Amino acid sequence: MLTPSGKSAAYPADVQAIVRGRHGNPFVVLGMHGGAGDPVSVNVFAPQAASVTVLDEKGDAAWMLERIHPEGFFSGTLAGRTERFPYRLEMTAGDRKWVADDPYRFGAILGELDEYLFAEGKHRHLYERLGAHPMTLDGVAGVAFAVWAPNARRVSVVGDFNAWDGRRHPMRKRLGSGIWEFFLPGLERGLIYKYEIIGVHGEILPLKADPVSFAQERAPATASIICGTPRHEWSDEEWMRARGAALSAPISIYEMHLGSWRRGGNGEALDYDTIAELLVPYIAEMGFTHVELLPITEHPFSGSWGYQPIGLFAPTSRFGPPEAFVRFVDKLHRSGIGVIIDWVPAHFPTDAHGLIRFDGTALYEHEDPRLGFHHDWNTLIYNFGRIEVANFLQASALFWLDHYHIDGLRVDAVASMLYLDYSRKPGEWIPNRYGGNGNLDAIAFLRDANMRISELYPAATTIAEESTAWPGVSRPVEQDGLGFGYKWNMGWMHDTLDYMSRDPVYRKYHHGQMTFGLVYAYAENFVLPLSHDEVVHGKGSLFGKMPGDRWQKFANLRAYFGFMWTQPGKKLLFMGGEFAQEREWNHDQSLDWHLLGDAAHAGVQRAIRDLNRLYRTLSALHELDCDPAGFQWLDADDAGNSVYSYIRRGRGEARPAVVACNMTPVVRHDYRIGVPLAGQWEEIFNSDAERYGGSGVVNAGPMRSEELAWQGQAASLSLTLPPLATIILAPTG
Repeated sequence: MLTPSGKSAAYPADVQAIVRGRHGNPFVVLGMHGGAGDPVSVNVFAPQAASVTVLDEKGDAAWMLERIHPEGFFSGTLAGRTERFPYRLEMTAGDRKWVADDPYRFGAILGELDEYLFAEGKHRHLYERLGAHPMTLDGVAGVAFAVWAPNARRVSVVGDFNAWDGRRHPMRKRLGSGIWEFFLPGLERGLIYKYEIIGVHGEILPLKADPVSFAQERAPATASIICGTPRHEWSDEEWMRARGAALSAPISIYEMHLGSWRRGGNGEALDYDTIAELLVPYIAEMGFTHVELLPITEHPFSGSWGYQPIGLFAPTSRFGPPEAFVRFVDKLHRSGIGVIIDWVPAHFPTDAHGLIRFDGTALYEHEDPRLGFHHDWNTLIYNFGRIEVANFLQASALFWLDHYHIDGLRVDAVASMLYLDYSRKPGEWIPNRYGGNGNLDAIAFLRDANMRISELYPAATTIAEESTAWPGVSRPVEQDGLGFGYKWNMGWMHDTLDYMSRDPVYRKYHHGQMTFGLVYAYAENFVLPLSHDEVVHGKGSLFGKMPGDRWQKFANLRAYFGFMWTQPGKKLLFMGGEFAQEREWNHDQSLDWHLLGDAAHAGVQRAIRDLNRLYRTLSALHELDCDPAGFQWLDADDAGNSVYSYIRRGRGEARPAVVACNMTPVVRHDYRIGVPLAGQWEEIFNSDAERYGGSGVVNAGPMRSEELAWQGQAASLSLTLPPLATIILAPTG
């Protein structure tokens, strides 16, 4: 039965504020009011409707509301009702009629515990509460939205579903935390949305993407996508039980950029599923233990390679939806391959739809550019001292380990976080409270994040890209360290690459560049990185850095890889290096896989495959990577011959390995080298072997050591050292 409603209970000032989109507390106006014996009234703002009727819980009784404002504000008292009830709205516009649930009849989504944990910076899994989550509330399907904007005057959800009209769905503000929340019934996965925010000074800000969105539109579009946290039936239980990044484990990392590893026939980027189909057998064949992905968190500019992210909870949509990335990780895990992602908590870009002045204030960043602006990258620095910001970043780290089963986070630009004067001139930075240049808030954030990761995901690891001599980066927090599992050894990379780029004639004058890394090799738990940074910005490829004619370039590169794989420290190689990519990396093009049709390139690839096999199976090459007991120089000082020789050891009675590197194109005959065990030895790797494209100068067959003390060892071997080559020897049996 249709009944006209009674007189409106809405105050004219509230009506005007709602219609103008300027009401900061819409739930005191909109929805159902009264009850508990008092007359019940309903207020609705529906500019899309010509009429609005309130239906009772059974749909039998109906009250037509009065249009009290021409912009579409409807109001009325429901005759005969003094108790509130779950109602629905029937609306008309022209010939169209539809029934919908009123979002303003639903209560709060967040609990007091959520507010407390967030306000205290302790909500480790805030991604389960913030963002857009499809759910059922009071038996009604819809989407729960929650976003932090404490200084905003009004926050609204906007999208195609409400004609991007910020007046129609303003949210409820939780005063204790500054979080705005809203349940919007009837919405489904896949719809796009943003937040319309009125800032602290009353200005309407550019539409903002959700900071905790789980998917975003493909660039250059910038809206967030309703999808919730990823749903997947994981099949990697065996991997998750056995995985680990222990210091004694072999860790050989293949660093890659998903958009340029391989491309389709027309040069198009491949999707997550297609990449996984191609990548898994390749990595398994090559013997790498992990892949490391340049940042896959959503980013607006492809040319940043992901290092200027905006969506810290969203895998980039360039290669497919979040569920496809879950399948990507699951497939690698099922094949025994770990997944590390680059994670960027140091800074964020200034794109208007992102975090910059999110609620009209410097919310995520610093107000003072001396603290909050990166001159090198034209980006903004997070305010690590604000507990909500630190909580947001830490939750991002935990999110990838939780919902995507990521095995490790390589944290980008750690040095820029640690130093207040990083890349700044005098007067461009502010000292800390003790007058120093350490960023105390960033240090505290990194320590706390590493402790939480270690506590909640002990089988995962974190790796710092840190290029200075900051002490204890990979030492436990309780030992006054930063708590990372590993640190990139940038000094080793710079020194050895500089040495290898020199003409062998001059290498004897720079002999110490290859040995200096051992002076500090155990100060940290190191990863030896030949990363993407060394093959961009005019630096050329690794192959291009090698001196000499074409044969010597290949020989130098193979010798260098042999040296790297036998040095203490875990290994990282950027894609393309494994087959001697000749041109500099271009993120818009595929690697030059056709080069593998050339025997020399295929030989380098074969050498990397064999080095990975040896590294994984011979415990002497990995078990004591981070322990000085695992390495001993035989001769670090043969500069005249540019030869390096050393022993690698594992624990106990593990089979040792002896390594010799000849960094000149001269064959060294009858070169005596000490060995730790008497008896038969064999050459188990020789980078000059013909199978690798070398000249075939090898030490064939088992060799019996002589009881001639040499280089501090009781026995020795007389060897032929091939030109520009690394050889690995091991006792037989």
